[in-house]
Amino acid sequence: MTDRQPPPPRRRVPGPARPARPAERRRPDPGARPPAARGPRPPGRGPRNKPKTIRLGSPRPRLRMVSLGLTLVMLAFVVRLLQVQAVDADVYAAKAEKNRYSTHKLAAERGAITDRGGVELATSVDAYDITADPSLFTPKETKTGDAPEQAAALLAPIIDKDTDEVAEKLRTPKSRFTLLARRATPQVWKQIKDLRTALADKASTDPKAVNVLGGVFAVPTSKRVYPNAGLAAGILGWVNADGKGGGGIEQQLNKELAGKQGEVRYAQSGGRRVPTAGSTEKPAVPGSDVELTIDRDIQWAAQDAITEQVRKSHADRGYVLVQDTRTGEVLAMANAPGFDPNDLSQAQGTSLGNAAVQDAFEPGSTAKVMSMAAVLEENAATPGTRVTVPNRLHRGDRLFQDDIDHPTWYLTLNGVLAKSSNIGTILATGELGDTQEQVNKSLYSYLRKFGIGKETGLGFPGETSGILAPPDKWSTSQQFTIPFGQGVSINAMQAASVYSTIANGGVRIEPTLVRGTKGPDGRFTPAPAPKKTRVVSDRTARTVAGMLESVVDDEQGTGTKARIPGYRVAGKTGTANRVDPKTGRYHGYTSSFAGFAPADKPRVTVYCVIQNATKGSYFGGQICGPIYKKVMQFALKTLQVPPTGKAPARLPVTFSPGKPETPGRPADDR
Repeated sequence: MTDRQPPPPRRRVPGPARPARPAERRRPDPGARPPAARGPRPPGRGPRNKPKTIRLGSPRPRLRMVSLGLTLVMLAFVVRLLQVQAVDADVYAAKAEKNRYSTHKLAAERGAITDRGGVELATSVDAYDITADPSLFTPKETKTGDAPEQAAALLAPIIDKDTDEVAEKLRTPKSRFTLLARRATPQVWKQIKDLRTALADKASTDPKAVNVLGGVFAVPTSKRVYPNAGLAAGILGWVNADGKGGGGIEQQLNKELAGKQGEVRYAQSGGRRVPTAGSTEKPAVPGSDVELTIDRDIQWAAQDAITEQVRKSHADRGYVLVQDTRTGEVLAMANAPGFDPNDLSQAQGTSLGNAAVQDAFEPGSTAKVMSMAAVLEENAATPGTRVTVPNRLHRGDRLFQDDIDHPTWYLTLNGVLAKSSNIGTILATGELGDTQEQVNKSLYSYLRKFGIGKETGLGFPGETSGILAPPDKWSTSQQFTIPFGQGVSINAMQAASVYSTIANGGVRIEPTLVRGTKGPDGRFTPAPAPKKTRVVSDRTARTVAGMLESVVDDEQGTGTKARIPGYRVAGKTGTANRVDPKTGRYHGYTSSFAGFAPADKPRVTVYCVIQNATKGSYFGGQICGPIYKKVMQFALKTLQVPPTGKAPARLPVTFSPGKPETPGRPADDR
């Protein structure tokens, strides 16, 4: 048997260490020989080069942590999803709807204001509000650091604004909207648009060029325009920056004129409208047109006349009213100085408004017509009743006199009115009762019937009702001054209405300024009929009218400058001490003239007032009489009112002492 020699042992060559693998449990091999015990390393030999085995931990804990984290994240998403889609679904849907859809107001076209013939006195034209988006002027958007300044330099001259002011608005931080100019004309917007287009074209070809006007826009709106400038401005008023009436008819009938705003709602994305997403629109309802009772031509004549006289007299102000005696319609209401509602920046604060109904003043002798009407209505006297008028009259704690010194006058009641005697008026009204208390109560009742101390019925903004104290509050002096127009305050419309009442046979018709309105459908709705009140009898009214003729027609009358060739004219002068509104004391005079024509068949009433004339005459007959004549002549021609051709009554003015009294011919016999 041949002994086989075992193969020599392999020598291990050191090499790179293999990656460590996880330790495995192995079952022992039954045929394997147990490892021999290693003896001590022989001296002189180095350490054996054997790689170390690195064992990694189990990955399962790590996998569990990752799985738990993912589970928590998914759970949070699920909870949030449930909250958004189930719990708060309506809230988020509403927010999305709000952010997606944009709603804009549609301005309604403001109604026009016309005169009685349909001539436009106020109308609306297309205009634009010039706006900008400041976020589009930042260095990030424009690639330049001074875009607001460049844009302001271009825009300011066009919109007539200060350059620094415009630049400041364009620099508004965190803002997407700023208003640069209100109600600019279409020409202004066209200039801006053409300039913006030119800059955009240049920027498209020149990389260094910048369109600094890319963030400027325009919102269509309308602008109120008054074609006749200052004509009837006191009546019309104006429209403020918010598009609402700021005075006059514009304010009084703002609701009717303004109409109703519309609304458009559309989807938007990135600030732009999405045309395919649909939209809803509620159209604006235009305002109604308002037709006034004013006649533009008569208004012009009245305004021209009063403006010229205020200038010549160096007066504070003046006003003229023209009224149709049969209907109570106001044909003209002129103020001087006035204002141009197209440019309120040039108007004086004292000129704004309508002084003809907003000023309260003591009327003076034009109020004597009410005292005479009361005396006649109460049968206390007749036009021919004799009144002996001394140079001075002592009543209460005062000594009264007329406007001039005179010897004793021997006047009829008609003469008292013709010569405008204060003393004669005190004596005549003293016949209204047995005691002064009865006189006061009687006179007060007639003043109230004529409309004194209460609003006229126009409903005009800022209208004053004047001042008329109850008779038990009258001072000692007022008991004797009120009969001739001092110690009581009225407005010019009230005074004109008094004369229209006499002209209308003693029936007061509330004055009106509005004839009616025309809606968007074209239908005309007339204004409500004015209220009518019987003040005095027809006989008394016609008698007073005849007495008023003596003021103008008789050579001794104070109103001769108001004569109109071919027409019979009834009128009355007035020159009253004026209360200075600044000091509350008497200073200067209120000059006036009131009357109607034709006297025997009245058609037109004219009332004129000049406040505080400081150059030339201040007597009402001298400075207001000519205005009355000029305006009345124009009105009669415009309305084509012919003369009646009848002779005047010519009631006696004076009487001879010692001769028996003969009553004057009744006015209704003429």
